[in-house]
Amino acid sequence: MPQVMEFKLPDLGEGLTEAEIVRWLVAVGDVVAIDQPVVEVETAKAMVEVPCPYGGVVTARFGEEGTELPVGAPLITVAVGAACLPAEADAGAVATEGAPDSANAPRPLIGYGSDPSRPARRRRVRPGSAAPGAAPAGPAPAVVAVAAVTAPAVTAPPVTAPAAAAPAVVVAGPVPVISPLVRKLARDHGVDLRALRGSGPEGLILRADVDAALRAPAREASAMAPVVAPVVASVGSAAPEGATRIPLKGVRGAVADKLSRSRREIPDATCWVDADATELMATRAAMNAAGGPKISVLALLARICTAALARHPELNSTVDLAANEIVRLPSVHLGFAAQTERGLMVPVVRDAQARSAESLSAEFARLTELARAGKLAPADLTGGTFTLNNYGVFGVDGSTPIINHPEAAMLGVGRIIPKPWVYQGELAVRQVVQLSLTFDHRVCDGGTAGGFLRYVADCVESPSVLLRSL
Repeated sequence: MPQVMEFKLPDLGEGLTEAEIVRWLVAVGDVVAIDQPVVEVETAKAMVEVPCPYGGVVTARFGEEGTELPVGAPLITVAVGAACLPAEADAGAVATEGAPDSANAPRPLIGYGSDPSRPARRRRVRPGSAAPGAAPAGPAPAVVAVAAVTAPAVTAPPVTAPAAAAPAVVVAGPVPVISPLVRKLARDHGVDLRALRGSGPEGLILRADVDAALRAPAREASAMAPVVAPVVASVGSAAPEGATRIPLKGVRGAVADKLSRSRREIPDATCWVDADATELMATRAAMNAAGGPKISVLALLARICTAALARHPELNSTVDLAANEIVRLPSVHLGFAAQTERGLMVPVVRDAQARSAESLSAEFARLTELARAGKLAPADLTGGTFTLNNYGVFGVDGSTPIINHPEAAMLGVGRIIPKPWVYQGELAVRQVVQLSLTFDHRVCDGGTAGGFLRYVADCVESPSVLLRSL
């Protein structure tokens, strides 16, 4: 007899707690091989194809496209065993015994894996539900399983207990919520999570459950606590008729959370300077004319930044609030802003201080192409220590960048355009750029920030200054 194996949404790393199903790559009844991608999901950081560690026949899919699932929620079930294969299928894709053999045992997923520091959750079987290892009798139960997950019934909220019983409700146990985004949504809209019955595994409360509570009719809202009902009603009337609501989720939600946290936690300050980039542009033209791979302006600016950080390491640091310490970092992992169809992304070039301008240029091109194709791994978007933001590509001269938390500084670069400039005592037309530095005032004072920015400007105006530090 074949054994049905349940594959759950794995821990995708980098602290991600949920993902949205973008596109199913298999259907119920398909034969899958070990490590074959079965679904494409979008996290707050990247698009990821999730491979299944089992080989066999897909018996159920959990969640329609567009559904958000928490880490640990079921994705698919796979019937493992030669007996479950159709006659024309390749029997080598699954084990020949009822239980999976060593060749078909779960493998660590490519590119990520489970976090050994996270305790395993014990699965509880609710009354009326099938045991974790039970196999569905045929295609019909598989469809029912999908429907049960994708279209949970909205239950009426319980009647509010008397005031004397309130302490018993509070100490009943932790609210079954994994996602901090779900908690924030409920808190912002005044929804009592203890009054909800979760539709996820083990009664887990999902975002859909909170959304359903917000959409509940007025007669159901009146059965809730008196404090909650007016808040839910006011949320619905906050926007005028015809307004469009755009969920803050995925990349846009992650950017919003990070920028908001940056403004809350970091006492930032900004300084800026205009620089004559004529010599820098001439140097780049000479380098490219000499043959070999082309060098980008961004790569030259990045090389200048790494040299400036070597002189002013205070700006390549982070603040540890728990220990009340400034942590100076040994390597420069340089983030750079890239605008894509999915929104603003900040890929990270590892160990940028050890790279040449040619190497930096190639790495910028590679990461930019992956970002625009939506194929960056979560690890490519995390771990930065300093960010270079070339907003000049949007045709603007200046800006006051928001620091990419938890970094300590960001250099912004405006467009390089011809402007009147006093050069060698005479008025001339030169290629001028505005440079702006936003920095965390906790890690350094204005003198350090000004010294960093002045060194960058000096290298832009006279690239030979940079050669002295190479």
